[in-house]
Formats: sequence, structure tokens, C-alpha cells
Amino acid sequence: MPARRRASFRIGVSGLGERQEIAPGVFINTVYRGCTPGFMVTDEGLILIDTPLIPKQAKDWREQIELEAPGRPILYVFNTDHHRGHALGNQYFLPTTVIAHERAFKEMSGYTENFKERVYNSFKREPDIQEQLTNIEIVLPDVTFTDSARLQYGGREMKLIYVGGHTPATSIAWLPEEKIAFVGDILWVDQHPYMAQADSLEWIDALRRIRSLGAEMLVPGHGPVCGPEDTEKVEEYIQYKRRRVLDYYRAGKTKNEAKSGLVGEMLELFPVPLERKAKIESQIKSGINRVYREIQREEEMASAQLGNGAFAPPAPATVLVREQSADPALMPGTATLPAPTIGQSEQNGGREVEQEAEL
Repeated sequence: MPARRRASFRIGVSGLGERQEIAPGVFINTVYRGCTPGFMVTDEGLILIDTPLIPKQAKDWREQIELEAPGRPILYVFNTDHHRGHALGNQYFLPTTVIAHERAFKEMSGYTENFKERVYNSFKREPDIQEQLTNIEIVLPDVTFTDSARLQYGGREMKLIYVGGHTPATSIAWLPEEKIAFVGDILWVDQHPYMAQADSLEWIDALRRIRSLGAEMLVPGHGPVCGPEDTEKVEEYIQYKRRRVLDYYRAGKTKNEAKSGLVGEMLELFPVPLERKAKIESQIKSGINRVYREIQREEEMASAQLGNGAFAPPAPATVLVREQSADPALMPGTATLPAPTIGQSEQNGGREVEQEAEL
């Protein structure tokens, strides 16, 4: 995989920015920190995709929404993931119904006071932001889905599709009429993807599925609108990491040796601002750690199948695309959601996890 050219785009800005209309009644803001939120205006109300983490930005986004569609209720907030950069701003958009994948509910249910304290402490070098985070409220999803769901309001349609890959909860929003997909953190444009909770083969599958939708515009979890071709760069990155980790594993190198040997190599594949280098290096290490465990399991299973402890012949780091229904956007188990007045979440426990990728 050749080294990437340097790009001028940076994440981590803390300004407010202006909403951008990318299709009639579909808006985003690419300046907020933690995520690129969006919303769709319908005759019956609004459907939001993700919410800004930093309170000042979340409040500004609500003001922009109300200026654009005064008097219209927020029907739903859809969280593409459980990570704090996409979901901790939910509290600033109540009253509404929050919807997410069932695994997101499980993860967010494990967000304890200790988790809130870690979020607060993660901004110790930015006291102006830290001061805003003294009253974090975890707003859990009211409605969850497993494979897919369909929202139809005011003559407009949004399909919510579970894809996994980035985390066990990652889902996307597909607007078939507008040919726009909000793809969350499955897509990172000219950035090192955060892979600490990833399933790399599932991630590749998700990227290919997104390309099969027929979208003309993709809204990534961070950064500007792009096209389906940008998913190929992320797939190439993941495939490259899998191949190189496999090389180290088959050479008898430990996980720590793989991390030591590959961080510098991987660092060159996407641009890294100097002030974020240490953090990105740590992020790359966590991804190598994750992929190493995947490779280890795959190789052990292959050896067991041979029955003699030998390695199976090398295989490319790919995965078959899942069989799809007649509608490529929806999988079996599709649910069309009722009016946003009921709660369907189940209290199924959860665990607290670290998420440092988006800050």
C-alpha cells in the first residue's frame, strides 16, 4: 500500500460552523468535534443523526435546527454508535425518542459515574470544554433494532441498517430517495480509522455493502461529504494492516513485537498532525492489537481444521458479502417503527468501555 499524500483536513476543531444543506431538507455540520451530525426535515417533524458531544456545540446545533424548521418536533435521534462523540449529546435534544442498535443500548447501559469522570478528565488540557461537562446525562436509546428498521414520516423515508465492523453496534442511515448514506465511523476520510473494538473482516463487509447501496453521497462520522469510492481507501488500509499483522504472526512475532514494528509503517499511510501524533500512534497500536487477536484466532482455527498443527495455506484478507434480501439496504428482520411514543428497549445489562478515538 503506497504512502498517502498529505491532506489539509483536520479533526478536533472546536468551533461552531454553519449547517450545510446537502439535499433538499437534509442538513449536516462538519465543524463540530466528535461527529458530523445531520438531520432530515419532514412534514411531521425532524429525524436527527448523531449528536455533538461538547455541550456548547450541541446547543448551537439545536439552535440551528430550530432556525431551519421552527416549531417542528424532533421525532427521533438516531445514534450510529454508542461512542461518546456520537451519543453523549442526546440530552440536549429532549424531548425525543432515541433509537440505536440493541448493542448500543447494552454498551451505553454500562456508562457509570466513572465513565463520566473519564470523559471529563479527557479534556484536562482544555478547561473551557471541561467546564461544560460537569452535568453529563446518559440518555439511553428508547427503541432498539437488530438488523434494520425503516422510518417513514411526512412522505420521506430513512432506513437504519446494522453493519458492525467499527464496533458491534455500528449502524448507518440510508436515504434512498436522496441517495445519501450517513455511515458513521465505518468511513474515515484521510484518517487512521479507530479499530480498538473492530471486527476487521466485518468492517470490510460493511464497506462493500455501503458501495452496493447506490449512494451518490456519503456522510462519514467525521469530516466532509464524500463518495462511495472513499470506502475503498479504508478497505485498502484494513487489508494492508491484516496482511502485515499476518506476516508478523507467521514469523513467530509476539503482539508487542508486531506493534513495535508496524506503528511507524502504518503511521505513514494517512496524514497525522504533529500535535496528534502520540494519540494516533496509540490508536494504531490498539488497532494492531485487535487485528493480531483476530489473526491468531483465524490461524489457530485453520490449524485445528488441518488436524496436524500446521498452518493453512495463506489466504487473502477478505470476506464474502452477506446474502442480501431483494432490497439491498435491508436484511431479514426488518422492523417498520411506529410513531415515536413508545419505548422498546430491554434492560440487558452492559459494560463500560473506553472510547478515546474521536477527541
